[in-house]
Amino acid sequence: MTALTGFTERSFIHDGKNRPVFWRGTGPGVVIMHEIPGITPQVIRFAEFVSEAGFTAVMPQMFGEPGRAISAGYIAKEFARACISHEFSVLAAHKSSPISDWLRALCRSVHTELGGRGVGAIGMCLTGNFALSLMMEPCMMAPVLSQPSLPLPLGKARAAGLHISPDELSNLKRRTAQGDKVLGLRFSKDPACPQARFETLQRELGNGFEAIEIDSKYGNPAGNWIPHSVVTTDLVDEDRHPTRLALDRVIGFFNERLK
Repeated sequence: MTALTGFTERSFIHDGKNRPVFWRGTGPGVVIMHEIPGITPQVIRFAEFVSEAGFTAVMPQMFGEPGRAISAGYIAKEFARACISHEFSVLAAHKSSPISDWLRALCRSVHTELGGRGVGAIGMCLTGNFALSLMMEPCMMAPVLSQPSLPLPLGKARAAGLHISPDELSNLKRRTAQGDKVLGLRFSKDPACPQARFETLQRELGNGFEAIEIDSKYGNPAGNWIPHSVVTTDLVDEDRHPTRLALDRVIGFFNERLK
């Protein structure tokens, strides 16, 4: 039985690495790269939004326990694991994480199975910029960066870094110059995803980058925390709320690029 109700669990193996992948829905594929600490109920709800909009949500498990509720201790534990894992290069400003190779293979497999114009992908927090490196795959047609937090913003260079190699950046610039698009989401005061990072994307990609920057006050009505996760933990699912509008734009972006 699957660990997540309503999802089908499969295994995907590439280069000797086997990971569970959770599938739901029909239509073009959208690879959902979950945030720290894992596939939380909020991430699951986002995957349900995607599948309900007419897409196949494809959610690989990269860390954490599927379905486990978010907590401070859980976040700290999984963040520490990611920091010491050889699959995540959390301080690399000009190099993507090794796990990107596995994710690109997954995208190819999803497109081969489902067909269509291509596949979409969204990365969140620690995985936020991974969608940029996935653009090395011709089938990647709809990359979304939600609060991209790598490299960890320690110093000005890393705060502005994109966590991709020079070759990946060149490919990204070539594709956006030819009409491909990248969508990015962040809260205005989020220290984990600095404004400098979006400024780099805007400078490098020009009109190929669409930025949605939400005033942090909309995700922080009580003033008790700094909002971070635009379409999951800090989503306010109310009509016309800025985070709900951001979610709607993500779905619209997938529709434009994949259907």
